[in-house]
Amino acid sequence: MKEFCIDRFEEAAEKVKEVVLPTPLVYSEFFSRQCCNKVYLKPENIQHTGAYKIRGAYYKISTLTSEERGRGLITASAGNHAQGVAFAAQRMGAKAVIVMPTTTPLMKVNRTKSYGAQVILHGDVYDDACSEAYRLAEEHGYTFIHPFDDLGVATGQGTIAMEIIKELPTVDYILVPIGGGGLAAGVSTLARLLNPGIKVIGVEPAGASCMKESIKAGKVVSLSGAQTIADGTAVKTPGEKIFPYIKKNIDSIITVEDDELIDAFLDMVENHKMVCENSGLLTIAALSHLPFRDKKVVSILSGGNMDIITMSSMLQHGLIQRGRIFTVSVLLPDKPGELARVADIIADEQGNVVKLEHNQFVSINRNAAVELRITLESFGMEHRDRISDRLEREGYRPKMVRTNL
Repeated sequence: MKEFCIDRFEEAAEKVKEVVLPTPLVYSEFFSRQCCNKVYLKPENIQHTGAYKIRGAYYKISTLTSEERGRGLITASAGNHAQGVAFAAQRMGAKAVIVMPTTTPLMKVNRTKSYGAQVILHGDVYDDACSEAYRLAEEHGYTFIHPFDDLGVATGQGTIAMEIIKELPTVDYILVPIGGGGLAAGVSTLARLLNPGIKVIGVEPAGASCMKESIKAGKVVSLSGAQTIADGTAVKTPGEKIFPYIKKNIDSIITVEDDELIDAFLDMVENHKMVCENSGLLTIAALSHLPFRDKKVVSILSGGNMDIITMSSMLQHGLIQRGRIFTVSVLLPDKPGELARVADIIADEQGNVVKLEHNQFVSINRNAAVELRITLESFGMEHRDRISDRLEREGYRPKMVRTNL
């Protein structure tokens, strides 16, 4: 495929119906209230493989000749494209070899293997894995399926825009995550073809904003590194082939910090009971950066492949970040009743004790001989500070310490 066209997008939309689950828009009262717009979620995190990537992989592989499929397929991916290619290859009876960074969460590795693919772990980030995949393709004659820098793959991803516009013809803005740029290229190009009035905003992690830097430079540039918890979009170099379409059709790019992704994770779990991986949360974190009001906004939730350990860590860091879990240290006189007095103060301020650590050997001074570390649950920063201020007024000189749950 040499260029995007409406006929190809329509063909892809029909083809991917064979494998994708319907992902109707979900109106979010919570996020709408937060950013003063009407916010709708496009939950691609519930797809068979846990992400939108199955669209591009399946459509691209369906366009290959039997000879190209027969040579075996290879790709590089941080996880979601890997599962899409593995799933599509299994459906079409082709061999699949997937090169993944060594930092890829175990869940993504095991899920990829479960679709019958051979997995090779190589390098720290996607770009390292991609170089190895190209080498293996050359050595063994495999057909390489690029995760984003391929117009066929990007056409499959763009089918998301067709579904959004069919369901919500009056949409004003579509927010799309950017890693290498395939999803953004497909969605923004099709949106422009169907309705030039729709604006598409790309969202990148601040620690891996390769597309924003490339647009600023007017050409594809490579970052020296990609440091972000959004592993699915930790890309140092965006796609050369899709870059002109991004430059032409993306209206602006927002970057978000990792701490904002942690906040977004808590908001999604608490208010929508939905789990999204960090890259899938980029468009949620971006809502607080929107410079307009009273518009219809669709946030694409690109994936939900988060392993349990990462999920646990996100919850813990999120609660600490919001002051809903904190640890305070106080020094008590070594005499009966002091622990009960502190407990009464905390109870009076409606704090909930999670854990206590009582150390009698911190000092030989009998007036301040016992250190008490209390891990508490609160309603947020204001409540946390109120508890701390009360302890200060009661003479306990509280000190905040790093919380380890």
